[in-house]
Amino acid sequence: MASKRALITGITGQDGSYLAEFLLGKGYEVIGMVRRSSTINFERIQHIQDKITIVSGDLMDQISIIDIIKTYRPQEVYNLAAQSFVQTSWVQPVFTGEVTALGVTRVLDAVRLVDPEIRFYQASTSEMFGKVRESPQTEGTPFYPRSPYGVAKLYGHWITVNYRESYDLFACSGICFNHESPRRGHEFVTRKIARGAARIKCHLATELRLGNLEAKRDWGYAPDYVRGMWMILQQDQPEDFVLSTGHTHSVREFAEQAFSQVGLNYEDHLVQDPAYMRPAEVEQLVGNPAKAKQKLGWETQTSFEELVHIMVEAELGCAQKEEQSQVG
Repeated sequence: MASKRALITGITGQDGSYLAEFLLGKGYEVIGMVRRSSTINFERIQHIQDKITIVSGDLMDQISIIDIIKTYRPQEVYNLAAQSFVQTSWVQPVFTGEVTALGVTRVLDAVRLVDPEIRFYQASTSEMFGKVRESPQTEGTPFYPRSPYGVAKLYGHWITVNYRESYDLFACSGICFNHESPRRGHEFVTRKIARGAARIKCHLATELRLGNLEAKRDWGYAPDYVRGMWMILQQDQPEDFVLSTGHTHSVREFAEQAFSQVGLNYEDHLVQDPAYMRPAEVEQLVGNPAKAKQKLGWETQTSFEELVHIMVEAELGCAQKEEQSQVG
């Protein structure tokens, strides 16, 4: 039997790189769409670049997406590309809407026009719940996004539902709660904390500046979540699923855990900086993954403590090399 072929938009990101690894392990042929840019960073997929096909395309340009799907004929499309940083969405709200919201429509419409048998996965987010109406959040919890990013993702979520119901597409969303890893972008708070702790330990920095320390998130490990994305597309019927750990921890707890791992007290080095506060904060997000566990057999396999350990260890390795190069 011929191997399955999957198209991943946003393959150079955290989730895209882990999903590409996972699908290769399942025997898939993997096509990765990247935006033509002078600053493309292939660092996350460098170790598998010779095993995947990289193609140029853009969520702002529907013709490019249609051409890719026509040329490569994937059976599955995973739309992971987006302007995905909440803080940036306040500075670039129109761009965020173009890419993160309307970009989803362009991919869905390309699927509809070229091959409606394609199974489509949309990367939805817990940020859509925002000012939460109930805790924990389930697939039926009302949405109340609190950032241009959350609003754009909500459009992407509902247009996926709309195309599923209007055109009978196998189109699903995974409502993923925060999932982290050493491949997380430097601008995200978990990576900032892990990196800050490691650099302070190696005498490369003296302080770490953060915003709201009391914000609580449901933090999991990214490789667990890409497995869930794949499982969602293997169902008999298209449905949406919350993917989460079901446990919540504050930014302060993450910092405390990270600094204690390197033998430091976070209170000696942490500075709360108003510059990192959001105009409208999301105080607490925690998901209920019961449906995913029951219907998919999916649950996270990595604890909060293990996640922090993995991230800090990776940063320590980088910081120690930098420290040695400065000494040398």
